[in-house]
Order: sequence, then structure tokens, then C-alpha cells
Amino acid sequence: MTQPSVTPPPLAPPSSHVGQGVQVRCAGCRMILTVAPGLTEFACPTCRMPQMLPPELMSRAHQKPSLHPPLPLPASQPSHVPAHGIDPSKIQLPCASCKAILNVPPGLARFACPQCGVDLAVDISKVKQFFPSGPPPEEVNELAIEVERDEDEGGLVGETFMDYRPPKVSIGPSHPDPVVETSSLSAVQPPEPTYDPKIKDDLESSMALSCLQIETLVYACQRHLQHLPNSARAGFFIGDGAGVGKGRTIAGLIWENWHHGRRKALWISVGSDLKFDARRDLDDVGATCIEVHALNKLPYSKLDSKSVGVREGVVFLTYNSLIASSEKGRSRLQQLVQWCGPGFDGLVIFDECHKAKNLIPESGSQPTRTGEAVVDIQDRLPEARIVYCSATGASEPRNMGYMVRLGLWGPGTSFIGFREFLGALDRGGVGALELVAMDMKARGMYLCRTLSYKGVEFEVIEAPLEDEMMDMYKKAAEFWAELRVELMSACAFLNNEKPSSSQLWRLYWASHQRFFRHMCMSAKVPAAVRLAKQALLEDKCVVVGLQSTGEARMEEAVTKYGSELDDFVSGPRELLLKFVEENYPLPQKAELLPGEDGVKELQRKRHSATPGVSVKGRVRKVAKWSWRPPSDAESDEESETDSAVESTDSDDEFQICEICNMEKESKALLKCSCCGKFVHSACLVPPINDLVPEEWSCHMCKEKTDEYLQKRQAYINELQKRYDAALERKTKILEIIRTLDLPNNPLDDITDQLGGPDKVAEITGRRGMLVRAPSGKGVTYQARNTKDVTMEMVNMHEKQLFMDGKKLVAIISEAGSAGVSLQADRRAINQKRRVHLTLELPWSADRAIQQFGRTHRSNQASAPEYRLLFTNLGGERRFASIVAKRLQSLGALTQGDRRAGPSLSAYNYDSAYGKRALMIMYKGIMEQDSLPVLPPGCISDRPDTIQDFILKAKAALVSVGIVRDTTLGNGKDFVKLSGRIIDSDMHDVGRFLNRLLGLPPEIQNRLFELFVSILDLLIQNARIEGNLDTGILDLRANVIELQGTPKTVHVDNLTGASTVLFTFILDRGVTWETASTMLNEKQKDRLGSANDGFYESKREWLGRRHFILAFESSASGLYKTVRPPVGESHREMNLAELKSKYRKVSSLEKAQTGWEEEYELSSKQCMHGPNCKLGKFCTVGRRLQEVNVLGGLILPVWGTIEKALSNQAHLSHRRLRVVRIETTTDNQRIVGLLVPNAAVEAVLQGLAWVQEIDD
Repeated sequence: MTQPSVTPPPLAPPSSHVGQGVQVRCAGCRMILTVAPGLTEFACPTCRMPQMLPPELMSRAHQKPSLHPPLPLPASQPSHVPAHGIDPSKIQLPCASCKAILNVPPGLARFACPQCGVDLAVDISKVKQFFPSGPPPEEVNELAIEVERDEDEGGLVGETFMDYRPPKVSIGPSHPDPVVETSSLSAVQPPEPTYDPKIKDDLESSMALSCLQIETLVYACQRHLQHLPNSARAGFFIGDGAGVGKGRTIAGLIWENWHHGRRKALWISVGSDLKFDARRDLDDVGATCIEVHALNKLPYSKLDSKSVGVREGVVFLTYNSLIASSEKGRSRLQQLVQWCGPGFDGLVIFDECHKAKNLIPESGSQPTRTGEAVVDIQDRLPEARIVYCSATGASEPRNMGYMVRLGLWGPGTSFIGFREFLGALDRGGVGALELVAMDMKARGMYLCRTLSYKGVEFEVIEAPLEDEMMDMYKKAAEFWAELRVELMSACAFLNNEKPSSSQLWRLYWASHQRFFRHMCMSAKVPAAVRLAKQALLEDKCVVVGLQSTGEARMEEAVTKYGSELDDFVSGPRELLLKFVEENYPLPQKAELLPGEDGVKELQRKRHSATPGVSVKGRVRKVAKWSWRPPSDAESDEESETDSAVESTDSDDEFQICEICNMEKESKALLKCSCCGKFVHSACLVPPINDLVPEEWSCHMCKEKTDEYLQKRQAYINELQKRYDAALERKTKILEIIRTLDLPNNPLDDITDQLGGPDKVAEITGRRGMLVRAPSGKGVTYQARNTKDVTMEMVNMHEKQLFMDGKKLVAIISEAGSAGVSLQADRRAINQKRRVHLTLELPWSADRAIQQFGRTHRSNQASAPEYRLLFTNLGGERRFASIVAKRLQSLGALTQGDRRAGPSLSAYNYDSAYGKRALMIMYKGIMEQDSLPVLPPGCISDRPDTIQDFILKAKAALVSVGIVRDTTLGNGKDFVKLSGRIIDSDMHDVGRFLNRLLGLPPEIQNRLFELFVSILDLLIQNARIEGNLDTGILDLRANVIELQGTPKTVHVDNLTGASTVLFTFILDRGVTWETASTMLNEKQKDRLGSANDGFYESKREWLGRRHFILAFESSASGLYKTVRPPVGESHREMNLAELKSKYRKVSSLEKAQTGWEEEYELSSKQCMHGPNCKLGKFCTVGRRLQEVNVLGGLILPVWGTIEKALSNQAHLSHRRLRVVRIETTTDNQRIVGLLVPNAAVEAVLQGLAWVQEIDD
């Protein structure tokens, strides 16, 4: 049947007309049908598909039964109810080609039909009647638009944490310290525990594991009994934070499996000295009989052979060992697989498994060998019981690629492979990652608890550059800019050696970055020493954390100058010297002129062995004196070899003299040793009568050689001159570097200022250190270990001295301290409070928290104090405040509540917004576009200040190589520069932040502020437009109630976990009493401003004005607003905007009447009034709101939901949004996907194929 041409119905207010029936879109052919009153089940007359009315239209259907099939909507019939799938805010027009009804936004004149692809044009004159005859255009309620934007943004939620107790496992004592879990995870219950551990009685009597650790043991063993659809054994993921006690939990797992007869286990970790911790943990749980074998101490032969004798126990190895192989080509991986044997079902533990990340790297880079080896060993041991352990493993979805045993992708899931899984998470944004964690917990494969930071105090301390350091930094920045210009001109003299030139710049920028990171660190040394001494006076002990130790520079200096030096090595200076010494481009060195023997060699070279072939190999015309006819000579070389084979004596007896052309016996002629020609000695002028030297050469050859030698000498002299000049410049640069005032290595400097190695425990990856001589003059290099302590044990030894209180300061580096515990342990002698200073913060908050986990761990007598040090240089303040924010969210207290910098949500500069902000800034500086914000330090009505900034910024970007340029600038001369920034640099935020450090402090801070203000603007705009991915959205209201019983819409076969649809009713209104109390409290505390109070809108809509309460927020100059129907707004308003839209109400009675009227009215209708086009689906400014949330397992039904939402008419309804909602009556907390009301039916229909809906 052909589709009838349908003229779109004129829009009218939604109302249920009896006898009129209701309109729906057919689920099969998508045609609009009118269903007779009282009919709830019907078949479409076109496609014959049986279906029923959606629940929200049931009430409209009259109860009068009718057996007629529904009719396709006739062209003439006017309708008053917008059909399902029609967007009332748009005009409905039929496509001229396929006749599909299209929702066309007013004003759109040209577009392509989404169904058949034909280009269409709208004739405005003919569609006038389709425009709604509502209020004239200027009657748009702009306040309603404001409220709608605010609602769309939702409540941003910082990560919050809840106290944690195992919900379903009650064995074992409680954990010695308070533990928390993210509030989204705590909204999910793990499955019922069914596994009964064999070592339960042992554990209950020894109390070696807390209930938290036993819970992990139970769920891991339970999970290991399941198999994935691809028949591999399912794995478990322990995501506990640093210090919760993962090591002991793993030991418990090994001990449990031992009791089941599984006597072999692999434990893979980051450092070989963690083997001692593994031994300690096994002893603690009572598994003293299980041996721990360090793989790096064993040969590459079979582990269970007689010579090696490892039959059972734990083989402990590092990720580096996993990819190692012997000289004979035997690999450790092969050795381990052979030891495990076929059908191996024991434990394989990937401890700190984030080391295996980058299996699926960003586009353009290669997967790491470690990542590949981790997947390989899992593939070869399909029955192994895999445990992944990492505190940061799930923070970046790309890093989960090696977790193949979790069964999140692959056969039997919504995602074919890992890339599809990654793509879905990228579209879902930050909140999607939380959903994955919740899903894993609900299916019993993941637990993630973190030590609470309650009791921990932290302070963010600015260590501004002292004048001397500021001067040092400025000079260093200028020196690097000049060095770059110097290197560029030196490269110009080279013979176009392109590869070495690109190599040079790679090394230049790597050294540049290292140098300035080092400078930043050194700038904080005086403050760190001051704080450390103060803490020691207060009877506390100190831990100083840094990322790098500068060992390489120190070793180079010792090799160069010997082991006794005048002063500590300056890392930055050694780095510069090394770079210039090894990489300064010198021209080719001249070869010296040859002596007498050399001349002969030269002549021989010049003529080559074959007279007919020139040195370069081109065939010359064969000389006419050659005895062989030219026709025979296919090639000169051939002729010579042939003659050598076939010649007879008679041919060789006679030769012709080159001068007189007379034939003579060859013995009577002289032969030129160079060109091989024969002459009579008598024919020469003057004739040679004496003894002829063996190596005689004719006049022509001699002449040529002399001329060549003269030219060569001149060329060599020129080369030498160039080489000497370049060498002189290089020497001069090296001298300048030696005279530069540069700071010492921070590690040695701090150690020295706090009393030397006798007072300071060093837990780093270095092998040696510099120690001040007893006389106080000079320093000596010595190994860190002594006769009694091996190099491998030196960190353990130092740690013990610190824990025993023999040394009260410890310095830790990231490399040396992985997995080390330095907390005020109740079992240790030294239980003084730890003061942890961070000299160098890692770039990610996660890694910083990892570092703090060294001093904040379970079973501590007191919680540590953190001092986050930062300089006033490009962006360090921001990084410090991000880490501070993370600590705060974990429950730590700011000291004296001095706010830690600006309150930032964990800003990620290297995000899509950061990349866009950088591009906008670069374009503004290159004058390709105007800057969207006023640059720092400029005045808006003085364009010359802006121009001056742009010039300085451009010169700065030239000096750090971001602007590639023909004109050279050294950061001082602000000439007019032309240049370009290559495309790959346009979005490279990491490169910008690193290079920024190499600029003088003033311009560096101005550039950074400009970048951040553009980023803030972009984020603000995205927030206003409702596009900002804010992670989890908090739905808040005064009353939140669950409506009806939740519907189970899907059940997971493997674990029995389910997906559930919840419906909530929210009352968001604020009564007059509440509002006036809020205002009174502000005024009582004298915190308010003169502008606080009740306001009414200056304009009327639908005959009435809107009322608000406004008061100044903590950010001065901005005002918070509270509305009767929707409560407090998320967006703050500045005073100018407030006064332009509203006026203050002086009479409280008037304010009360207006407020109460609006409060009452908003329970029945939205802000658009009773004639709103969206009818009951519109929630803008409506006090009572219905919200649908899909909770429980989301991953298995992800694809279905995405598909259902993608067809929604409203753009904001197509986005996957993760929300958190808590009922006000019984505090039931649900985290899940928000399903827009208009999309509920589509989602449920989509899920019907997954599973029958269970009411």
C-alpha cells in the first residue's frame, strides 16, 4: 500500500478529545495512525504489525471497546494531539520525494531529507499557515530559557566518598583504619557470597586479615569458579588504593589456593626488592611453608629441572623480567609457561598492573612489549586464576586493554572487541567510566576501597622564587634561547645532514624540558629545608618526595672530574654541558696532507688500476696506444682480465714509446707507475741516465698531482679554519655554561642541609651519592651501600633505619619507593607524626595520591601532614591545587582552612577543551584571529597594550621553537616576526606546558594565564550550551520519592545481576518560609551585601512577573539565585545582569504574594504556561518532575540504550548522562543512566528483545 500524502496538522494545545481518538506512530512502518477511543490493542492496516498503545496514552483511550482497525490519518482530519515522534517546536512538512513527515526547524530553508537523501527547499510563502499562531516572537520568555539551561546542566558533583564496611561478608576483625569508597560505587551491592574459604578458621583465630581483605578473598575465589563465553577462566580486579593492604590480601589468596592443592603461583610486580614484602605478607598470613623464588636470581633453564629445583611455591618476577630473554634466545615467558605446565589453574597475579598499560596506545605509537607479554601469558594459560591489582588501573579506560579476563568485551557482550568498548566509553564521557566500575562490582569481579584521609592535614605552600633564583632563571631562559639561535646558525654550515639535524633538535628539547623541571625543583629547596627543620623541632619526622634524582648527571661528573669535587654537582649545568659537548654541530674535520708514500697512493687512486676507467667509474675513451683493438674491448675491465689469463710471453716483449712511437722491448722502456705509459729514457727532457727509481711517474702525472695537492691544501685550510672557528665557539659556549650561576642537585643539597647521610635515609634508585668532607671543604663520591649491605638491599636497610627512628628524615623518589611503607606504623619504633613534603608533583593527581600512599597506610598511629610546595611559575599553582582538591575530596583537612588555591574541578589541560583553547590562543597570537579574552596585563581601551603583548608572546613562542620561523628572535628583540605554527603543535598541550617553563617568568605566567582564561571561557560556554561532560550529575530536590516498584528489564546470565528501571518524583520548590529564612541567616551573619534580597522580573509573561531571591556568593561580584519552583540555580549571575533583568522588591508582602502564587502554579504547569507545545513532557520551571533512571548493570544493554536515545528529537535527550539520585525518605541511593521521559518507551521497546520485561 502506498503511503498517503499527509498534510501536517496545525499545532494546537494538547488535550484529550473524546471521540477524537489518539494518534501514534506505527512501530513497524512509522506511519501516523489514529486509534479509535477505547482501543488499546490493534494491528497497523499498512504493515499488519500487532501492537499496543504506550502507557502514557492509555488514559486518553476511552474505555468504549471498538473492533475497528485504526485508520491512517486522512488528509482533511484536523488533529489536536501531537502525534508520537512529532516535535511540536518544529514545522511538520512532507518530503516531496518519499513523502516522509519531517520535523523542520522554523527558518531552515534548505536541507536534505534524512530518509531518502533528496535535497529539499522550503517555500516560506506557502508554509506560513504552519507557524504557530501563538504570542508574537518578542514574547519569548527569556527567563524560561535561562531556567531550561540551568536544569540541563544539572548539579555538578565533585567525587564524594562514603565510609565502607563489607556489606555481605562478616568474617574477620574490622580494618585497623577507616576506609572509604566512591559514592557511586557504594550505590551498588556486590553479588551474594557463595564461596566458603578453607582457611576461614585459621584466619579467624590468627586475625591476620581484616574483614575487608577477607571480602576480597571470597569474591576473587568465587569469580575464579566462573568461565567467560570464550571458555577462559574469569579474572578478578583488586582496585584498592595505596596502603589498604593489597599485598596481604594476595598472600591470603595464595594460601587459600595452596589448601586446594594449587601449589604453583606467579607474582608479577614492579620492583625486585618487593620480593621481601611478599615474603613478609606470606609469613603474616601463616604461609611460612610457601617458598618465594626470585626469578632474576635463577638461570634460564627449566625451573623444575634437578639443577634448579623449583618444584612449587611462588615465582616472583618483575614486568621487565617478563619480556627478558637470554643470549641464546631463551625467553622468561616461555620458561614460566613451561613451569606452569598444561592445564595450569593456579594464581597469576599482576601486581601494580598499570605498568602493562599502552597495550592499545594512542594513534601513531606502538603497543609496549610489556603490554603484549601480559596478554600473551594470559592467552597461553587459559585456565589460570588471574588477579589484576592496581590503584589506578581503571582511571583511564585505554589502560584496561590487557584486562582480557574481565569479560567486558568480546563474545557474549555488547562490544565485539576492546576498540568498540573504548569507543562507547569515549562517547559516554567521564560518567561512563564510573558505570563500568559499578558494573564490575555488581558482577562480583571488582572491589575498590581507599584509605580515608580523615585526620590527614595538608597545606599548599607557595615558595616564590627568591630574587637570586629569579635572576638565575631569567638568565637561564635567555641562555637557552641564544643557544638555540647559535645551534641554528651552526647547522647552516653543515652539509645538509638532515637526520642528524632532526636528532639534534629532539635532544635539544628533551634537555630543555629536563633542565627547567630541575630549576623548578631547585627553587623549592630553601622552603623545603626550612619546613623540614621546623617539623623536626616539633618532634615530628619528615619524608621528602621527588620524582627524579639526577643520578645520571652526577655519575657523568664523577667520571669526568674524579670522585673528589669542590662542591655538589649542579644537575642543570651538567645537563647543559653534556648536551653541548656531545651535540654541538661541528663541520667536517680536515684530513692532513699525505707524505711521499701518500703521494704515490694518491696518484694510484687518481688513475685507478685501469687506465680506461676514471676514479668515478665512468668509461674513458680507450687510449690509442693500447695494443688491443677497440672493437674487441666490450669493457676495459674485461679486456684487462682477459689479457691476464690469455697472454703469452711474445705479446708482452714489445711496447711502443709514447714520445717517438718506436717499438722497443718493454725492458728497455720506462713505465709510468701512475698512468702505465711507456717511454724511452733518452726521449725525456732532460734524459735520465742514472738508476731509475722503482716508482717513476711521467711529467704529466706529476704536474696534475701537484696542482691537485695545491687545491686540496687550500680546501683543507678553509675546512680547518671553519672547524677551528666552530670549535672556538663551542669552547666559548662551554665556558659560559661553566660560569653560569646554576643550582645544585636538590637531592644532595637537601641531604647535606639536613645533616648528611647519617641523618637522612635515602630511598631512591641511585647507586652512589656525594657526601661533604668532614672538614666541610669539598665533597666525595661514595657508593650508597656499605660492606655489610648489598646494593639490592640498601633501600630496605635505609627504610628500616627510618622506621626504627635512627634517621628522622627520609627522601623518596618515585623509582625507589614503589610499594614501600613509611607510615607511622603501630608495629614500628618510630611512631612520630610524618610530615610529607612534595618537592616535585607528578603531572597527574592519581600518581600524586600514589606517592602520598607511602606515608598514609593502614595500621598507623597518626595520620601524616602534607605540605604541597609550588613555585609561582607557569602552571605549578594549578597542579598543586588539583592535587589539593583530590585530597580534600578524600577527607583531608586544609590547615586552618586556608583555601587551597582556586577551587578547581580536576582540570585536565590536555583535554579536548584544552586543545581547542590552545589553538584559539595560538591563532590570536599569530594574528590569524582575534583573542576571545583580554590578555593579562592589558587594558581594553588601549589597543597598544594588546599589540605589545602579542609581539612579546610571539617572540617568546619563537624562542621556544613553537613558532617555526625564518626570522630569528632570541626572546629579547621584539621585531615584526612572520612565522607559522605547524599543525601538530597547534593542539599539543603537553608540549606547550613543557616549553612554557623555558621562558622568563613574567611572560611565562602571562601566557599561561591567557591559556587558562580561554580554557575557562570554553568550559563556561559548553556548560551554558549543555554540552559539558561533567561526569556524574547530581539530581537534587527537597523531596525525592520512588514511585511504584522498580522494573527489572534485564538479567545477566553469568552472575544473575540485573538492570532495573526506577521512576522518581522530585519536588524542587522552595517555600516562602524557607526562602525568607535563608535571607535572614545571611543578614544575621553579616555576610550579605546591600544587594541581597527578593527581586521581580522587569517584564511580564502571561500577565505575571517571576520572583527570585538573590544573594552574593563566595565568589565576590557574583550572585546566587533561588526561584520558587526550582530552588537554587547552578549558574551565578553578575550584578549587571541581575539588575538588567530584575528589580529589587522593597515590600515583603508583595514579594510573599508573588512567590507563593508562582510556587502554587508551578506544581501544575511549566514556565511556558498552559499552552506549552511540549505539554506534559516539558519540565522547564515545573516544581514536580518525573525522572526515570536505569540502574544496576548497564554494560550488557549499552548498545540498546544508545540506539534508542539516538532517535530522540530533542538534542539534549540523545546524550548518555550518568546521574546520582538519593531518596529523601529512606536515603536509597541510585546511580545510573538518566532516561528522558520522552525516550522511556523507546528504551523499553529496545530492551524487550534483550529480555521480557518483568513487572
